[in-house]
Amino acid sequence: MNLFEKSQAVLEIFGLFEQSNEALASQGGLSCIAGCGRCCSSPKVSATPMEFLPLAFDFYHRGIAEQALELLESLDESEACMNYRKTAEDGSSGYCSNYTNRGLICRVFGSAARRNKNGIKELITCKILKENKKEAFEELTVQINQGLPIPMATEYYSQLNDLDQYLSESYPINVAIRKAVEAVIRFQYYRLEEEAISA
Repeated sequence: MNLFEKSQAVLEIFGLFEQSNEALASQGGLSCIAGCGRCCSSPKVSATPMEFLPLAFDFYHRGIAEQALELLESLDESEACMNYRKTAEDGSSGYCSNYTNRGLICRVFGSAARRNKNGIKELITCKILKENKKEAFEELTVQINQGLPIPMATEYYSQLNDLDQYLSESYPINVAIRKAVEAVIRFQYYRLEEEAISA
């Protein structure tokens, strides 16, 4: 499976994730507060290059991969995701500039669960939602432990890992995106070279 095929497989995994989240979505889930950007503005978010292959191919097909790479190389690990556009000076509100191609880490918040140290399913969410929507969070926790279908994040990360272990290593989010963009540029360069030779 070449890199483009892996990127297509990532999109398929994202599609399966969205399908498996339908029951939770129909219950209202525990969606983010409109315009909140606390998670997106945090430099502590980690991700894998694998989940950003679709974003990297999008950059390449729009002719901005080199430009994106230059930007990513100029960012240090204390900066927010390159796709985050803040609308408040402190970064507490904003939006994603490439929401369609956001990574799995961006998709699981409020939409997937993990098991805590006691084996209980917990909705993956932030402190703000847990505090501001405390009753809804507690009620949803009860429901998902009583059988309400919810995607388990580890299952989807495992599927990404099965596609490519090397690209499934975890990094600060901008490093992960940079590695994805580098991989796509390298892949496209060698693909074009091969096509030139065989022409």
